[in-house]
Amino acid sequence: MADAKVIPFDDDRPRARRRPVRGAGEGSVRALPAQQAPDEPQAAPEAPGAGRWERRLAGGLAFLRRRVTGDYEVDEFGYDEELTDQVLMSLLRPVYEKYFRVEVKGVENIPKEGGALVVANHSGTLPLDGLMMQVAVHDHHPAGRHLRLLAADLVFMLPVVNELARKAGHTLACAEDAERLLRAGEIVGVMPEGFKGIGKPFAERYKLQRFGRGGFVSTALRAGVPIVPCSIVGAEEIYPMLGNAKTLARVLGLPYFPLTPTFPWLGPVGALPLPTKWTIQFGEPIPTDGYPLEAAEDPMLMFNLTDQVREQIQHTLYKLLVQRRSVFF
Repeated sequence: MADAKVIPFDDDRPRARRRPVRGAGEGSVRALPAQQAPDEPQAAPEAPGAGRWERRLAGGLAFLRRRVTGDYEVDEFGYDEELTDQVLMSLLRPVYEKYFRVEVKGVENIPKEGGALVVANHSGTLPLDGLMMQVAVHDHHPAGRHLRLLAADLVFMLPVVNELARKAGHTLACAEDAERLLRAGEIVGVMPEGFKGIGKPFAERYKLQRFGRGGFVSTALRAGVPIVPCSIVGAEEIYPMLGNAKTLARVLGLPYFPLTPTFPWLGPVGALPLPTKWTIQFGEPIPTDGYPLEAAEDPMLMFNLTDQVREQIQHTLYKLLVQRRSVFF
């Protein structure tokens, strides 16, 4: 099997974007049919949607051929845009639209071009909020942007999950990789709470944990890109974490082992998330390009900007909580 081609970030070739499928003959002049004799039998009309399904089948077969032959492209981080668009997003979209019924607000605050750092709260025991945020940007941004998430080391230590995360555009949560992506004009997503956020008890829901040392602010300053705060409501209740089996977590090498009303008591069924109603809101971007180059080394500036981002996310969370009618509706 041939290897996939690698595109370095300094390649100036334009990247393909999703385009709407055009109907047969759209945008072209169609010739009028010749007049038929009265006794000539009429041609059977084509079944509605037949052409569309034929195009889908042809596209699917072409996709499989490229997969088998290795005739597809990935970047140096392993991101496979075609696989993400046609397969991974298609798998996540029913969960996004039908199960969690995500409502998106303010997605236009993400720039239409150039790099930006999206900073969001983190919750839910399992990191489903990052995936739903990725679908929100992919499906609703007017310029068709893609979100590249920064993930913890544990993600890249798990079999299968590691490969899928790379294909979906995720990369290790380190300053060097984040800065390279931002300078390449990518939208990068980070959740500074880390495991402290997704592993916090249910009693502390929607209370932001510490945002680390402000490393994400330093990265944005060095790349000169805006910071877009993002607030996610609904993820806190999908796995209400009532306890943490710390001994079992240490044995398994996990940051925590959640105990919820359904897990592990109901076995695999208890691992299903509750179908809560989600809202994802992207706030006004905070510019960083007006600061001097040495600003990234100023600890007081990093502290102030980190606190500003954190407070904006927390304030929006409280506002969304007041506005929502129910956890599930």
